[in-house]
Amino acid sequence: MIGGQAMAQGQRTVSGTVLSQEDQELIPGVSVLVKGTTRGTVTDIDGEFSLEAANGEVLVVSFIGYETQEVTVESGMDQIEIFLNSSFSDLSEVVVVGYGTQKKSDLTGAVGSVSAEALQERPSASLNQALSGRIQGVNVSVNSGRPGGRANIRIRGNTSVSIANDPLYVIDGVIIHAAGLANGSTPIDYINPNDIASVEVLKDASATAIYGARGANGVILVTTKRGSTSGGVITFDTDVSVGVLPKKIPLLNSEEFLMVEDIAYQNAQKYDPTGWENGIYRDPQLKRTDPRLFDANGNPLHDTDWQDESFRQAVTQNYQLGLTGGNEKDSYGIYVNHRNEEGLMRGSYLKRYAGRFVFDSQIKDWLKVGGTLSYTDQKESQVDPLGAGGIIAMRQVLEALPIIPVKYDDGSWAGNEDYPGMEGGNNPLHVVEDRVYMVNTQTMLGNLYANFSLAPGLEMRSVLATNIINQRVDYYGGRMLNYIARNQRGDASVMNDRLNSWQFENYLTYNTDIDENQSINALLGISWQHVDRFNSTARSQDFQDDYFKFNNLGAGANVFQTLSGTSAYGLNSYFGRFNYNLKEKYLLTFTGRIDGSSKFGAANRYAVFPSAALAWRVSEEDFLKDNSIISNLKLRSSYGVTGNSEIPAYQALAGMGNYTVIFNNSRSIGLGINRLSNPDLRWEKTFQTDIGLELGLFNNRLTFELDLYRKLTEDMLLNAPVPSSSGYTQVTQNIGSMENKGVEFALNSVNMVNKDFRWDTHFNISRNQNEVLELTGGADIFSGSTIIREGEPVSSFFGFVHQGTWDTDEADLAAQYFKLPGDIKYEDVNGDGAINDNDRVIIGQGIPKGFGTLMNTFQYKNFELMVDLQFMYGNQVLWRSKHSAEDRQGIANSFRTVLNAWTPDNQNTNIAQLRPLTAGYNTFNDSDRAQDGSFLRGRNLLFAYTFEPDLIQRIKLNRLRAFVSVQNFFLSTKFQGYDPEVSTSGSPFDQGVDLYSYPKPRVFMLGVNIAL
Repeated sequence: MIGGQAMAQGQRTVSGTVLSQEDQELIPGVSVLVKGTTRGTVTDIDGEFSLEAANGEVLVVSFIGYETQEVTVESGMDQIEIFLNSSFSDLSEVVVVGYGTQKKSDLTGAVGSVSAEALQERPSASLNQALSGRIQGVNVSVNSGRPGGRANIRIRGNTSVSIANDPLYVIDGVIIHAAGLANGSTPIDYINPNDIASVEVLKDASATAIYGARGANGVILVTTKRGSTSGGVITFDTDVSVGVLPKKIPLLNSEEFLMVEDIAYQNAQKYDPTGWENGIYRDPQLKRTDPRLFDANGNPLHDTDWQDESFRQAVTQNYQLGLTGGNEKDSYGIYVNHRNEEGLMRGSYLKRYAGRFVFDSQIKDWLKVGGTLSYTDQKESQVDPLGAGGIIAMRQVLEALPIIPVKYDDGSWAGNEDYPGMEGGNNPLHVVEDRVYMVNTQTMLGNLYANFSLAPGLEMRSVLATNIINQRVDYYGGRMLNYIARNQRGDASVMNDRLNSWQFENYLTYNTDIDENQSINALLGISWQHVDRFNSTARSQDFQDDYFKFNNLGAGANVFQTLSGTSAYGLNSYFGRFNYNLKEKYLLTFTGRIDGSSKFGAANRYAVFPSAALAWRVSEEDFLKDNSIISNLKLRSSYGVTGNSEIPAYQALAGMGNYTVIFNNSRSIGLGINRLSNPDLRWEKTFQTDIGLELGLFNNRLTFELDLYRKLTEDMLLNAPVPSSSGYTQVTQNIGSMENKGVEFALNSVNMVNKDFRWDTHFNISRNQNEVLELTGGADIFSGSTIIREGEPVSSFFGFVHQGTWDTDEADLAAQYFKLPGDIKYEDVNGDGAINDNDRVIIGQGIPKGFGTLMNTFQYKNFELMVDLQFMYGNQVLWRSKHSAEDRQGIANSFRTVLNAWTPDNQNTNIAQLRPLTAGYNTFNDSDRAQDGSFLRGRNLLFAYTFEPDLIQRIKLNRLRAFVSVQNFFLSTKFQGYDPEVSTSGSPFDQGVDLYSYPKPRVFMLGVNIAL
């Protein structure tokens, strides 16, 4: 027996057995708890239990996969049998929706749900990574393998061409405001996923319209773990893992590199005869004299595999401790977490310390209060930051020469520059050692609530919440790092960013049964929200040594002008929802929100976002109610309007900026207008229609869910280019419309079930078609490596059509295009006899046409095996790394594919004939770099064992579970790079662009879950 409290008057021993109603088999491990107390037990291996209870007390009997049952203790009930019905899909399950909860069976909108148990099957550093593949229609792209690497979430496609396509996150009722943080991270990346109790994803307008202006991209509701209502509980979860590099990109070894260099030199005369005659090319064999690199005969002394040297076996440790206690009136919880994650690339890591306190207290019958306070301190050492020089370390892994070592015998660093004629970058380990990019982030998230029971069925809830983020980025480029900071004799900077937000919300909820056939639920509320931000940057260069790094900017002789900026905006909202239930068959929902934002001009500040939804539970009709095959059938439809306002503040107004002028031989700073005003700037709106079908067969042992949707976004917001003759380059405008159409399908089945064995399958697939319908003026908009064009999807790659190489029998035709046999052959799309920008076309798209998951779970007695597969298709990856790794022989190392370069005897190839860089190369984006990005991934292979109840009780535990898993255990794809699920660009549309990406590890994990 657990609980250990004094026995109440009249208690006696009640014993019994728990059996399956379906096959009359005994069930071990069933929880039997006296309701409202801490007294409880679990059934032993024979399905038997015994505990103390008094007449009138209620036993709550529960077990995973079965319906919970309550049994009242009565006189003479000393030995009882309890039969549990299998529960393959619990329609009475309560899910979180905006500003409330609903039974799953009563939902009229498209809502997906993920439990804490499901999230724990694949422990991750961030919520976004943990959500991958869990819900149909939710595409999670984990774009980087670095610790805490960025993940993009798109719910039913890209709805905007503005900076924000991310969903709205709401944590315990606290809205997390969109904020671009260092290296593309967002505030949700700093939430400890171990604290999460459940996640609901609101997808259609009926579900998201309650959040109005920010619901267009979908809403993710996160509910965190609360305290215990049944006495003290201690939980401890830990996992330790090792990550390894799943594959290597084939690169040239020393012998091949020198051979390629020799061939390229010999071909220089063909492609640059003028330069050859002028003697600008030097025979490579004459420069192989450095005794640190070559022997007396010019043979290389080293053959360094830089992928082996740069990547490591990365160890991760994760610890989560939970202390909870309380009863039905008062409860509390304390949760602490530490995560220490090494990155595959040497020098990269993530360290997180997190703590959270929660409490709930029923002070009076009419008053309940509670709150949450969480704090996270996270430190990241990154080797792949976005921006200038940010890809140096990853790039050098591919470009460092195999003929150089990591260090010479005297301990000095080796580098490409040590071999004459090379692009003189440092080797990747030198970059990692002397170039520092540290991201230090502290976040605080807190809320207090008070629930007032005003009358039967009428409740008022007030919530005051805040979210504070402090982030500091420390950077230092060492004095000896060529192309990074050598010319500046060291480069240091410190960037500070502080984001404050608060919200105050009050809303009334009314629930009542009009009669035995009708019930209503109504919600009416008001919300105020404020966000402000301040950032500053200090920088200096020219240091005497590398000792201080960024810790003493004053030690730099060249101190830059300090920069700072601030912004703020507010929202005022009014919202309501009305649910009508007739006979548990016909469900009607009306939702509306009025949002006002300071980001827009006075004439367009407020907008209305309404929605309506209707559902029919056909299975509750008399003609289906007792059907032996169809156990659930629901049809639902919704239409509504949501919005997007996630643009920087003040965009409707003209902006002031600094100007630097030289006056009387001294620098002076002045102020002037640097941004055009747009008083007509208005809300971006998305109109969404959804039709859904939910079907359960054989007591919901087999369930289907199908959704068809259309999303039309109008008045899209974009910081669009304007003619430079205006004196400006960009202005925020409403620039057009875009459409997403798609279908989502999910299947859940219990394939086999008996006393000892159960086999479950979950499959989902989603397909989305995106199209830009209209752009103001019809002109294309270029963004990074992509183009926004009417009639095409966003994230479309733009470039030339690669047709291989010119053959010798095409020499005359090649000459018309000023090319020679062996040059790259591009299609003359418009047939004008020239290859220029007019021949560029759409060569691929980074957004997949479809994606999904296949997950099988096998349970045999206490053993569990889960196989989780992920797939994606219909997308391309623009592998921009090929530009330097196949185009620039003779100045850096290359992909091994250059061994298949054009020769008179090998003309059927896509690789141009080898030549020195100065002899001419085309470096354009083309269809050869837009590779097929479809893939099938073994996302997780999990094997777990839950120890027997009688064993763990003897060691004073409630639960003990051990597991091993392998994440990313295989990858099948035609893409030649590290991983096709990638985006290394900071542009919101450059999904699928790979420029020296950080590879994803294959992770071998061992973990334990303990409760006592």
